[in-house]
Parts: sequence; structure tokens; C-alpha cells
Amino acid sequence: MADKCDLCLLGLIILSSLLTGTSGVTKFISSGENVSLSCNKALSDCKSTTWVHYNRFRPSEVELITGGIKNKDTERHERLSLESDCSLNIKNVTVEDYGVYSCRQYMNGEQQGPGADVHLHVLHVSVSSSSSSSSSSSSSSSSSQTEINPGRSVTLSCQWYSYYGLSCEYLVSSGGFELLWVNQAGVDLKTDSRYQIFSPSSSARYRCILTLTTTLLNEDDNREWRCQLTEYYQLKTSVRYTVKYSDPADTASETEVSVTAGSLYRVIVIIVEMAVFAAPTVILLQIICARRAGRKDSKHPEEIEMPTILE
Repeated sequence: MADKCDLCLLGLIILSSLLTGTSGVTKFISSGENVSLSCNKALSDCKSTTWVHYNRFRPSEVELITGGIKNKDTERHERLSLESDCSLNIKNVTVEDYGVYSCRQYMNGEQQGPGADVHLHVLHVSVSSSSSSSSSSSSSSSSSQTEINPGRSVTLSCQWYSYYGLSCEYLVSSGGFELLWVNQAGVDLKTDSRYQIFSPSSSARYRCILTLTTTLLNEDDNREWRCQLTEYYQLKTSVRYTVKYSDPADTASETEVSVTAGSLYRVIVIIVEMAVFAAPTVILLQIICARRAGRKDSKHPEEIEMPTILE
């Protein structure tokens, strides 16, 4: 049963939309993708357009676009752009981008037409892997690959960042939402005993978490797992995660190149050392030969000894 706080908060969200005269659109997207948020364009141009954003990461609204111009003070400045129809484009979506976006147009200080609210949900996967000797962790986007090795235990954490502001338990039980880990064929991995699927009961508000833990096998190379978000069994968005092992042949090739380069270096050093030590000897031989040649040239023709011919 949903707690009273969840029901009250849901009522406030609905009431706020009715009182402000805004129309709400809901979008579901995976982190790392691009998204376009539409605006109810009431004026001929976008010079009077303002886009604001709100989520639980920030205590107040943030103006992203003011008077049709991007706010340079925002961290996502480089990822934002405004289209000719006043739509807001966001590149390479991150978890911080989830929340409510509101498009408003003003003339002489008064809002023109109803505002347009877009409720953006973001699905994100992070991965951590460990072995007996080392451990590592990283984040992934909508289609990621991580070079790890068989025998390691890997944990994939799928997180749904929701603008609803309700507990995950309530969204699942009353809202019809569900997070699933499936294989490439779309089969729920809960049916396979080699995977441990876990949903922490302490999931924070505004975020649902479903983890997958397994020990990697040799045949898992290039295997794909997907985290799916569904609403009443209808797919809303998904995040793919692909395992990619390091190629032993590539490692051997790199080692061979390294050894070859090292051998060549040693040969060059030996040649240089021989040249340094041999140089004085060569010079001395050149001097001796030059002196002998000089003495031979200085003799008169009649002084040159001729061999005796025996009769």
C-alpha cells in the first residue's frame, strides 16, 4: 500500500500542472543519448523563449535559455542548443539531466500562451568488476563495452531517475513500472540461476535500482545484457551493456613489437660503441699508410730497386 506522503506528493504534482495551465509530456531516455524537448510556440520567433529545469539534484529552478540565448553559467552549456521551433536539444544526456523542463514565452513581461512542461526520465547503468587481486569500476552509457576478463565477478547497476518524486516501491506497485535485466533474446535473467538480480529496499526517492551480479565465463565475450524500463509491459527505454574481452593475440603482438624494438635498440648501441673504440685505430692506420706512400713517392726512379733476373 502506498504511504500517505507518496499520495500527497502525487496530488500536488497534478494540482500544480492544473493551476499553472501547463501541458505535460513525458519522455524516457537512456544516458548518453540525445533528446529534443518540444515547446508550445505561441510567438513567431524564439527571442522571448525561456527554458528552465528542475530536479532533486538542485534546490531551485535553473534557467538554461533566457530570451532565446543559452545561459553560459550552466555546466551543460556546450550540450544545449535551441531549434528554430524553440525546441531544446540536449546532447549526451546524463543522470543530472533528469527532471522537469518548462518552456515559457514572454511579451512585455507577460507569458504568452500556456507553458509546456516536459518530464524527462533517465535510465543509466554503472558497472563494477573485481577479481581476487584487483577491482575496478566505471560508468556506461546506452551502448557500452568494457574490457574485462573471464573469472571476474561483475555487478551491473541499472538506475532509473524519475521526476515523479515517489518511492520506487510505489511506482512499481501502483504505477505499473518495472525494471528488468534481459539477455539478447529478451528473456528475463531472473529465470537463470547464474545471475543474481537484486533490488535494494533502501532505494532513494526519485531513483529505482536493479542490480545484476554474475561471474564471467569464457563464452560471455561479446555477450549483451539489457536493462529495460517498462510501463504496464510496454517498453519505455533500455540500456545495453556488452562484455568485450581483451584479445590475447593483440597482447602477444604488442609484446613482440616491444621485444623487437628493444633488440634493435641494443644492436644500435653495440654498433655505436664499436665505432667509438675502432675510430682511433682506423685513424692510426690511415696515418701509417699515408707516411709509407709518401716515402715511396719521394725516391728517384734510378733508386728504385729492381728484382734480379737470374739467367
